[in-house]
Amino acid sequence: MDVAVIGEPLVEFSASVPLTEADTFRLSFSGDALNVAVAAAAAGAHAALVTLVGDDEFGERLIAFARRHGVDTTWMTRGPGSTGAYAVGADPSGERAFAYLRAGSAASRMGPADMARVPLARASVLVVSGITAALSPSCAQAVRYSAVAVGAAGGSVVYDPNFRARLTTPFAAARFLSDLAPHVDVVTPSCPGDSLPLLVTAEPEEAARACLRLGVRAVAVTKGADGVLLADATGHMEEIPAIPPAVVVDQTGAGDAFSGVLAARLAAGRRLPDAVRAGAAAAAISLEGQGGTGRVATPHEIDRLLATVPDQ
Repeated sequence: MDVAVIGEPLVEFSASVPLTEADTFRLSFSGDALNVAVAAAAAGAHAALVTLVGDDEFGERLIAFARRHGVDTTWMTRGPGSTGAYAVGADPSGERAFAYLRAGSAASRMGPADMARVPLARASVLVVSGITAALSPSCAQAVRYSAVAVGAAGGSVVYDPNFRARLTTPFAAARFLSDLAPHVDVVTPSCPGDSLPLLVTAEPEEAARACLRLGVRAVAVTKGADGVLLADATGHMEEIPAIPPAVVVDQTGAGDAFSGVLAARLAAGRRLPDAVRAGAAAAAISLEGQGGTGRVATPHEIDRLLATVPDQ
C-alpha cells in the first residue's frame, strides 16, 4: 500500500440547498475516509480503505463504488450493523449542514483487533481523522493502534482533526489530538473550524505552534481561501497560497481531497511543501463538483493547475 485510510464510508444524500429547504437529494457515496481514499487513488497512489460496512445493499454498493474509483477494497469488510449515511445541504457561500444517520453502524464497531488483521506495516502513509476517532471508543483505539503500528514500521501518519460538534465535544477531541500527536508526522487542522474548538485560537500561527508543542512533526493549517500555513518542528513557517477554483459548486470533501493528494504525493517521495501545494490544487478542483466525490482531480489536472500559479 502507498496510502492506507481508516474510517467510515457513508451513503450520501446531498442537496443543492440548505437542509431546511431541501426536498430533492442526490444519492452518492462519501464520508471523509472514502473521499480521501478516492482522491489518493486518483492521484496515482495504491490507496486502500480499511473499514467495516453493513451486510446490506448499501454496503455492497459502497464496496463497488470504491473499487470503480481505483481504491483497494481488500480490507472493506462486511459485518453486523447498518451502513452509515448522512444528508448534507450544500451552500457554496456559507457553512455546510450535516445530518448523520450512523449510530450503531458497522464501522463504529471497528477496534484494534480489526486493524491487527491488516498489513499496515506495508503502508507508506496512513491517513486517519478525528471523525473516525469520534465514532466510538473502540474506533479511537483503532486509530491510535494504527498510527503506532505504521510509525513503528517507518511509515508516515497524516491526521486530520476534522472536528464535528455533532459527533464529539471540543474537550474530547482536543484530548485525543494531544494523545495522538507524538505519533503524527503531519496534522492538518482547519482554521478556525478545528483550531478554535481544539486549540482555543483562531490565529493560524498560534494553532501551528500549539500543535508542534503537542509533539507532531509538521503542521499544515488550512485557511480556506487564505491558503495553507505550513510549519515544522524547527519553527520554520511557510505560507502556501490558495488556488482559486474555476467555479464553486459545493465545498463538501475539499479538505478530504487535500488530505488524499497530500498523502499520495508524500508516498511518492515528494517534499512536504510540494505535496501541500498539490493538495491545495486538488481541493480547488474538488469544489467544482457536488458531493464529496463529485469532482476528483487527476494528476494531470493537478500539475496543469499548479503550472498556472506563480512561484509554484
